[in-house]
Amino acid sequence: MARVVRFHEFGGPEVLRIENVEIPQPGPGEVQIRVKALGLNRAEALLRTGTYIETPVLPSGLGLEAAGIVEAIGEGVENFAPGDTVSVIPPKSMVRWPAYGELVTFPAGSVVKHPQWLSWEKAAALWMPYLTAYGALIDIAKLRRGDFIVITAASSSVGLAAIQIANRVGATAIAVTRTSGKKQELLAFGAAHVIAAAEEDLETRLKDITGPDGVRVVLDPIGGPIFGPLTAAMAPGGILVEYGGLSPEPTPFPLFTVLSKSLTLRGYLVHEIIGDPARLEAAKAFILDGLASGALQPVIARTFPFDQIVDAHRFLESNEQFGKIVVTI
Repeated sequence: MARVVRFHEFGGPEVLRIENVEIPQPGPGEVQIRVKALGLNRAEALLRTGTYIETPVLPSGLGLEAAGIVEAIGEGVENFAPGDTVSVIPPKSMVRWPAYGELVTFPAGSVVKHPQWLSWEKAAALWMPYLTAYGALIDIAKLRRGDFIVITAASSSVGLAAIQIANRVGATAIAVTRTSGKKQELLAFGAAHVIAAAEEDLETRLKDITGPDGVRVVLDPIGGPIFGPLTAAMAPGGILVEYGGLSPEPTPFPLFTVLSKSLTLRGYLVHEIIGDPARLEAAKAFILDGLASGALQPVIARTFPFDQIVDAHRFLESNEQFGKIVVTI
């Protein structure tokens, strides 16, 4: 028996329950992990409320990121052994492969031996934000030295990962946040410029910063009315990568701006990187190399014990965090 988090109905954080369940032995090609830490993501809140891209059969587990020690391996697994220090790449389905539990099982292809010097908390906060940011910026947008890149929701774990990746390749990171409350933190973290979208004219500020060059790359999880000023400040041939839809307002399509500048507006989910072995290996190499050099370092906003999973989800929904929320076991 092991404790896992499940929900029996859709709703707020209060629907999450910690339950004792029997965990079967890993099957062929699977790795079972004794979890030390979990990384929390907004996708888990969406699954819990029934608004995620996959619909669970209730009761359902949840969770996309974990780090811990290999407990057992299934038939055919050759690259892992009990006792290995590992972390989990987000699976295609968190309903099939939930991470919230003391003992979890994942396909061997979703498990990575991370550096032993990395803390459990940072290991659990690693793969979702950095794979998401890498896939959008490096794999798709081909971000390069000298580019201006706009990163909205910049204090999120993906936003912070994107700032680090932009700095690593020599691009100029322009962080966009709602208010100026996190401005100094973002500047200290490495953003070259910070714009408070609720307090400043976004289009004007972007044009002032970038001048005639304009913004070549935009990374946005918000959508909604922000598309107007973002695209207005983009360079000809620029690309806007949309990886979310946080705005409750409709997202207008800036037709004439897109036509006149030959812009690319592209939807993106991290699953396209995870589902392609060659692209995933390139991403892992980039991220692990960045860890080793110190250029990439996960940021922990706050840590909760496992018994406080409901409180952790309440904090997740508060949008107050700077970085990743982690739960330890």
